[in-house]
Amino acid sequence: MQNPPLYGYVLWFFLVLFSFRVIGQVIVVLFHPSCLPPMPQWYSGLLPYRFLLPTQITLILLMGAMAYDFTQNEGFFVMPRPSMGQRVVWFSFVYFGSMVMRYIIRMKRHPDQRWLGGTIPIIFHCVLAGFLYTFGAYHARFLSQ
Repeated sequence: MQNPPLYGYVLWFFLVLFSFRVIGQVIVVLFHPSCLPPMPQWYSGLLPYRFLLPTQITLILLMGAMAYDFTQNEGFFVMPRPSMGQRVVWFSFVYFGSMVMRYIIRMKRHPDQRWLGGTIPIIFHCVLAGFLYTFGAYHARFLSQ
């Protein structure tokens, strides 16, 4: 993948996935539908929901701005920054790896919930790691040019 719009499509894909999580969470909070998992499955409780939702909305807006710049092949987020890209790629690996460890620890602590119990936050952190990897990989590729 060499041109920014192709990276943009991947970024939009990750953004849509993350948005589904946020929308699903809001639906569960407001309507408690039986067809969706209950709130404890969507939410790890590390940050009170009244702070989590605005943070998630801010992330969606930022991710949208980033994906938009890539799709348009211009803007702040597309300007090559090779060393930053390399650091973002490294961080995305650490982030993803920490989610793998979180999953392993969760399954060890809650064997009754294997394989998918309580994994919605973990899965969507992996989605964010994928977004970061894609963004960083675009920039890091300029190291060799």
